[in-house]
Amino acid sequence: MQGSYLPPLRLLGVLLLAACSLTVQAATDETDHSATFEKNQQSYVINADGSFVQTIELVTRINEERAIKNNAQRSLSYNRSLETLEVLEAFTQKADGRQVKVGAEQIKEQQETASSEAPMFQDSRVKVVIFPQVAVGDRLVLRYQRQRTTALFPQQFEDFFVPDFYDTEQLSLSYDLPADKPLFVDARGFKASTPAAAAGRKVYRWDYVPQAKARIETGAVSYVDYGQFLAVSTFASYKDFAQAYEARAQVEVTPAITALAKQLTANLTTPHSKALALSDWVRKNIRYVAVYVGAGGVVPHPAQAVLDNRYGDCKDHVALLEAMLRAVAIESSPVLVNLGNSYTLAKVPTLGVLNHAITYVPALDLYLDSTATAIAAGYLPIPVLGKPVLLTQSGELAKTPAAQTGKVSNDLLFKVDSNGAADFVHATTVEGWGSEFNRYLLNAMKPADRDSMIRNVLGWYGQTGQGTFKSDSLQDEVNPFKNTLEGRTDNLVNLPGPTGVPALSSLVGGIAQNVFAFASEKDRTQGFGCLSGETQEQARFEFPKEVSVLAVPKPQSLQQAGFDYQATYAKEGNTVLITRHFKFAHANTVCSPEDFKAMKPVIESMVNDLKSQIIVQTL
Repeated sequence: MQGSYLPPLRLLGVLLLAACSLTVQAATDETDHSATFEKNQQSYVINADGSFVQTIELVTRINEERAIKNNAQRSLSYNRSLETLEVLEAFTQKADGRQVKVGAEQIKEQQETASSEAPMFQDSRVKVVIFPQVAVGDRLVLRYQRQRTTALFPQQFEDFFVPDFYDTEQLSLSYDLPADKPLFVDARGFKASTPAAAAGRKVYRWDYVPQAKARIETGAVSYVDYGQFLAVSTFASYKDFAQAYEARAQVEVTPAITALAKQLTANLTTPHSKALALSDWVRKNIRYVAVYVGAGGVVPHPAQAVLDNRYGDCKDHVALLEAMLRAVAIESSPVLVNLGNSYTLAKVPTLGVLNHAITYVPALDLYLDSTATAIAAGYLPIPVLGKPVLLTQSGELAKTPAAQTGKVSNDLLFKVDSNGAADFVHATTVEGWGSEFNRYLLNAMKPADRDSMIRNVLGWYGQTGQGTFKSDSLQDEVNPFKNTLEGRTDNLVNLPGPTGVPALSSLVGGIAQNVFAFASEKDRTQGFGCLSGETQEQARFEFPKEVSVLAVPKPQSLQQAGFDYQATYAKEGNTVLITRHFKFAHANTVCSPEDFKAMKPVIESMVNDLKSQIIVQTL
C-alpha cells in the first residue's frame, strides 16, 4: 500500500495513538519559496500503438539552504521492462555562471525499495541524479528522456500531473499525437492552447497558471480533490478504461488452486463465509509487496505463480483471490481505487488516482482487500472506505461503503493515595473492524515495548509511572478484542489542594482523542475525513477518606451535526463516577467546510467537557 492516512475520527481503540497537538494558522499562501522551478517543460510524442517518448527539461533555482537536501539529488523512476530512461544533460550552474557537470559516476541506478523485496518486481528501477557543489543561488539543470517502448494499454495513452508546492515560473505540458487519436482532458489551474496541426499530427499544450497555495489542513482530503491538476487520456470513458484493464488481467484456475480453495471452504456452507475464508487466507499467507498499479504495470502475474511464490502486489492478490473464488463457484471482479486520501475521480480515466486494486463480489455486494494485513476479511482499511471505484469487469463506477461496524468501550479505575499517587486499571474492548487491527499492531510489538508504552501514555498527561499490559490472545483472531493497562501513576493529584483532577474517562484510544482530532483546526476551507464511529467510557475515581470531593463537572447532553455526546458525573462519598458516550454518524467519509461550520459549536462544547476537572482538597 501507499502511505496511510488517519481521518479526524482517529482509529478507535488503537493503543499507539498519540495525543493531538493543535496548531491553528491563518489562511495564507503556503507556496514554498525555498526553491523556484524557473522552467519545467514536459513534452510527449505519442505513437499510434500507445508507446511514446517523453522529454523533460527542469531548471531549479535554490533560494534557501533548506531546499538543498530535497533538490540536490533527484530520483527518476521507471519500469525497465516497459521503458528506458536516459539522462541527456545535468549540471549545477553556479551563481557566477560556471557549470559543474554531473558525471556518469554521479548517476546511480538502483532497484526500488518496494520491488527489491521480491524478485518478481525487479523491473522497477530508479536513477538518482546527484548534483555536485550545490549552494544557495545555484541553478540545477536537468534534461532527461523516457522512452515507453510498450504501452500499459495497447493503442492508448493517459497521464496525470499535479504541480509541486514550490514556486513555479514556467510549467508546460505538451502532447503530440496522431491526428486521428482524440485526447480527452480534465484540468484545473491550467490554460489550454489552441492545438497545433502538422503532417498527420496534432499537438496539445497546457500551461500552468501560478496561484497561491493554501496550507493543507489537518486531515484534509488530497490536494487533487480541490487543487490544480491536469488529466489527459485517449480513453473516451471509464468503461473503455475498465475493458482495457480487464483484457490484460485474465486469470487461470489451476488444479492446485482449485484443490486449495475447496480444502479451505470444505466445512463452510454459505458463499459469504467462503469468500471471507479465502480472502483471509490470501491476507495471511501471501506477503504483500508494494508495487503500485501504473508504476509496476497493469498485468498481474499468473495466479499459480503468486500462490507458488507466496507474495505479490495488489493486482496479484486480486488475481489469486479471483481464481480461488471462482474455484468454489463465486464470481468476483477486480476493483481500481485510490489508496491515498483522494475521494474524487477526474472526468477522464487515468491511473494517476486509481493506484490500488481490491476485489468485489457482486452477488454478495462485498468488497475485499486481501493486501490489508491488519484488517480481517469483511472489513476494509480506512483509506478505502467511501471511495469511488471502477469495477473492471462491468466497467461501472461504484462506491465502497462509507462506514463499517465498530465500537470501543473503555473502563478506567483510579485508586488514589493520600499523597496523590494512584493505582489504575484501564480496560478496553474493541468490537468490529478495529478488533483485528489492534491485535495485529500489538502482536507486532515486543512485550517490553507494550509495557513501556504505558509510561509514554502517562507522559502525554504530564504524569510519571509504569505498568503492565495484558490482552486476549495475540495469536488467535478474537472479536471483540480485550486488553488491559494496569499500573501506577506517581502524580495524578496535586494534594493537598484545593486542586483540580482531570476528569479522564480513558487514557488512550478513546473519546478525547477523537474529539480533539475534530478540533485540530479552528476553521476549514477544505474537505476532510470524518469517519463514523462509537465509543463509550466509564471511569471511577476512588479518593482516600482524608480527601474531600468539593465539586464535579456538570452533565452534558449534546446532539448536533451528526454528533451524539453524553456525559454524566456522580459523587458518592469520596468516589466519583464518570460516564461518557460518543457517537458520530455521517453519510460519507468526507465532511465539507460547511459541515465543519455546523459542527464547531458542539465540538467546542465537547472539548470543554473533556477538559473539565474534579475539585478536591485534603481535609
